[in-house]
Amino acid sequence: MKKTTKDAIVIGFALFSMFFGAGNLIFPGYLGMQLGSHFAIGMIGFLITGVGLPLLAILACTRGDGTFESIAEKINKKFAIVFASVLFLAIGPLLAVPRTAATTFEIAVNPFFPKIPAVIVILVYFSINLYFVLKRSTIIDTIGKFLTPALLLLLVVLIVKGIAMPIGNINEIETTNVFATSLLEGYQTMDAIAALLFAAIITSSIKNKGYNKKEMSPMLIKSSIVAVIGLAFVYGGLMYIGAQTGDLATKDISKTGLLLLISKNILGHIGPVVIGISMGLACLSTSIGLITAGSDFFETITNGRLKYKYNAIVISIISFGVALLGVDKIIVFSAPILNLLYPVSITIMVTAFLTKSININAIRLAVYTSLVFSILLQIPGLNLSILPLSTIGFGWVIPTIVALIFGAIIYKK
Repeated sequence: MKKTTKDAIVIGFALFSMFFGAGNLIFPGYLGMQLGSHFAIGMIGFLITGVGLPLLAILACTRGDGTFESIAEKINKKFAIVFASVLFLAIGPLLAVPRTAATTFEIAVNPFFPKIPAVIVILVYFSINLYFVLKRSTIIDTIGKFLTPALLLLLVVLIVKGIAMPIGNINEIETTNVFATSLLEGYQTMDAIAALLFAAIITSSIKNKGYNKKEMSPMLIKSSIVAVIGLAFVYGGLMYIGAQTGDLATKDISKTGLLLLISKNILGHIGPVVIGISMGLACLSTSIGLITAGSDFFETITNGRLKYKYNAIVISIISFGVALLGVDKIIVFSAPILNLLYPVSITIMVTAFLTKSININAIRLAVYTSLVFSILLQIPGLNLSILPLSTIGFGWVIPTIVALIFGAIIYKK
């Protein structure tokens, strides 16, 4: 096997592991159940934002020195710091970290020990997090290297059996805006945001393997193909199986409850136990990594004034409070936040490829326009239905494109 092929596979699996957040598994199956016979269109939409955008984010970061800050600083240095801080807060204490705790409780503990209150389980969860984060232990990294392959193997068995031996019929469901709804649902994986912030890990890995800047993009593209195949199989497979649960699940079933129902119908009574333990440990590994990264980030940008230890404690306390809301409420709470962050993030990603052909002032105008319209579209009672695509959640797109074109005209390169 050629060295480039071997490296592409290794880096591809690293990309897959980065995007394969354990909490993300609750979304495709539930979306499949909601869409029924329309699951194929939904699958395309979900994969575009849940898989395509994260890969675009990493490729965009290679237009700088491999970090998000290097492409965002071209817009404005203060903007880069502020926006990166907001992104870290989003994937840290406000959304992603508490969701891992709530998911662990609802999948790994509550179904088997229903009398144990959530507050106790989540308190223990974050105590374990803090133990590893403050000691900067490598044990959890070692565990993580085995957890992802083990969970992936379990999912392969689950999906293959679910495809070969369907657990129910796929019903015809009347629904509208399937594609747009699926695109927005892909936001909930938060992988594109995570990719912007952790792109440096992948790009530095490629550099350490001896590849120069010119070779980086081709290697990333090859690696991306490996990651896309893995993620498309897992997300697409779970969505297809979820589409089979229309007659099995109640209308008020939760996202975590549906995943447990699927595992039980395919693997028997042992299914929920195995997937509960696997996902619980995987969530723990993910949250420890996110708390560590966030604590380091805020210590760095404040030149050590905010100490790593105190950052970790504060992030854990805030995450603990949010986690008590439960998975479904966190998802409802996260929707407007992600609808604010994704337009700006997507605009930064796309325009990163245009800096050599379009004046930076035009790019700034487009980024700030996406920010303004994403804020306006989230204000309750403000009717902006006149904007194209606003009724399906993408009212910011046309104004941003117009701003970019207008900026390119008035600001010559």
